Amino acid sequence: MAELVVVGFDNPNDADRVLTELTRLQKEYLIDLEDAVVAIRGADGAVRVKQSMNLVKLGATSGGLSGAMWGSLIGLLFLNPLAGLAIGGAVGAGSGALSGSMIDYGINDDFIKSIGETLQPDTSALFLLIRKSQPEKVLAELSGFKGRVIRSSLSPEQEAKLQAALSQAHAPSPGEGVAAAGAMAAETP
Repeated sequence: MAELVVVGFDNPNDADRVLTELTRLQKEYLIDLEDAVVAIRGADGAVRVKQSMNLVKLGATSGGLSGAMWGSLIGLLFLNPLAGLAIGGAVGAGSGALSGSMIDYGINDDFIKSIGETLQPDTSALFLLIRKSQPEKVLAELSGFKGRVIRSSLSPEQEAKLQAALSQAHAPSPGEGVAAAGAMAAETP
């Protein structure tokens, strides 16, 4: 089961920097993120949401591949598999892109917007849906950004450990961040 963790930062750039570091750690198989979203509240009070997954691109790719396959099979029936491949691929990509733009995958968009509205101007929040992680290694890699736990599905003990790690963080240097959220999720059985 995935764990949801929302961490708030006093800087509008910190959530992006932490997500960049978590993406690097994911390539090293130290953390497995199901979804990640950054919400930034600007000085004007407007909330910008950045999804980590491009669902339109994902839908178009999968739709194009399945459409090409089905188009080829239907094209074989009419003795023109290449035309079926081309037409099926185009129709599949179009319908996949359309469905990808309408789907809500991972963290609920309404939840993200409601938390984003509670942020102070010039702050940010990082929403993480974590499948699993290597707690010690992730904490060792990311131990610099100061943040606060806004919401989590962690146990009270794990959330207390996470908040303690976030409260004791030193001033950030480039490439450092808070991954205690991901680290705590791995401790959940």
